[in-house]
Amino acid sequence: MAIPSSGSREIWGSQFGFVLAAAGSAIGLGNIWRFSYLAYENGGGAFLIPYLSALFIVAIPLVIMEFGIGHERIGSAPLAFARIRKRWEWLGWWAVIFVMFGIVLYYCVIISWCLNYLFYSVTLAWGNDPNTFFFQKFLNLSDGPGTVGTIQVPILVGLLVIWLLNWMIVYRGIRGGIELANKIFMPLLFVLMTVLVFWSLTLEGAGTGLRAYLVPDFSALARPKVWIDAFGQIFFSVSLGFGILIAYASYLPRNKANLTRNAVVMALMNSGFSIFAGLAVFSLLGYMAVQTQSPIEGVVTQSIGLAFVAYPKAISLLPGGAVFGVLFFASLVVAGLSSSISILEAFTSAIMDKFSLDRRWVVTTISVIGLLGGLVFTTQGGLFWLDIVDHFLTLYGLVVVGLLEALLVGWLFQIEILRKHINTVSSLHLGAWWSWLIRFVIPMVLIVLLGWSLKEELRPYADYSWSALLGIGGLWLLITILAALVFTWQPWKRPLDAPTQES
Repeated sequence: MAIPSSGSREIWGSQFGFVLAAAGSAIGLGNIWRFSYLAYENGGGAFLIPYLSALFIVAIPLVIMEFGIGHERIGSAPLAFARIRKRWEWLGWWAVIFVMFGIVLYYCVIISWCLNYLFYSVTLAWGNDPNTFFFQKFLNLSDGPGTVGTIQVPILVGLLVIWLLNWMIVYRGIRGGIELANKIFMPLLFVLMTVLVFWSLTLEGAGTGLRAYLVPDFSALARPKVWIDAFGQIFFSVSLGFGILIAYASYLPRNKANLTRNAVVMALMNSGFSIFAGLAVFSLLGYMAVQTQSPIEGVVTQSIGLAFVAYPKAISLLPGGAVFGVLFFASLVVAGLSSSISILEAFTSAIMDKFSLDRRWVVTTISVIGLLGGLVFTTQGGLFWLDIVDHFLTLYGLVVVGLLEALLVGWLFQIEILRKHINTVSSLHLGAWWSWLIRFVIPMVLIVLLGWSLKEELRPYADYSWSALLGIGGLWLLITILAALVFTWQPWKRPLDAPTQES
């Protein structure tokens, strides 16, 4: 039975504000640099076939499920799971803890890098050798994760600014903070990216880059890794397993939620933005290939190297490159902030639900802890720590949470109660097919993802030693599980069946 509503829980000011905030939580740095590289590496335009399959088979059904859990149980992830099965409260805590005290700690440091590079773009401070500038001057990289070294002041200053912005926005609550911020951030991000795309398309060599990005190589579809990468990318991209979508949906009015439509719109916005942003990324890389008379594969690098080495080098070759650089790194900062505030809110909502504490005190305390927790990633060894922690939390934490969520809702909860509730408040109705996906198909897909990751782990990730991998990544994952159990053991300050939401 659904929990009745009352007047004590904040609600979104509009459906539009909710969709923008949900999209903002999903659209982040990876949409701009990770998706386009994966498409290039996995068959170009052919990659869209497994990617769109994953979007409709896994992403949208799970987004609907998380929206439904938060709205029907009226609570953050820990409260919602506790209201489904009390013994499963720990799963909600684990999700919001490893995201808050893992992913967002290093994610804010990457946003700090982007903020620094926004200012570096004005003078093209990286000079003729962006690789040396980034790794040796900016990061002052140590020789490995065992050598932490000293804090890099520019990164620390940027991190202070990012956490101040996170605090200011979430401190103001749902309507006056998160909703308002996303009504500014998301249109701004779309405008910035649109300018970058159309500017990039006019460059000499843009066609070379676009062919590398989009021309399909259908033979790639025979490789299992292509499908694994597509399903993995879409799962991580839409913020599944973070606890964010559950918390956000809990702030929707009881009778005006339209969960299915909002889930489809949010997921399509996220995927559409990824594909669109790739046009700018590869058009500029095509320009760089022509200018340096290099093959396209000679200028394409993945992930961090793409954003902080290859792109700055291309910007330096571009007439008006300083303006282009400012627009590009401003886009990254805005995309990063819209995601980081959602993670902070997911944990804030959980603490408020469990302990009935004041939002302002909770947000302030968490922001200070988050800033201090991120300091290790601002050091000379920070990049190594970031890489290892990210590898463990995203590959194992998020996938396991998603798998257990699907099993909990599909098998231990009466899933038809949830489907009936979703259909009652939605314009697009779910059939029995949705329950079948949640119970059978999605768990199978996530088990395959997890199994593939474990198989790949037999070779030490990125040539790190086992002591570094287990001592940093493995221990970090274990500590978050123990912390989740500690929070679970604490008594609730309100009855679990207490009404908490405005009508």
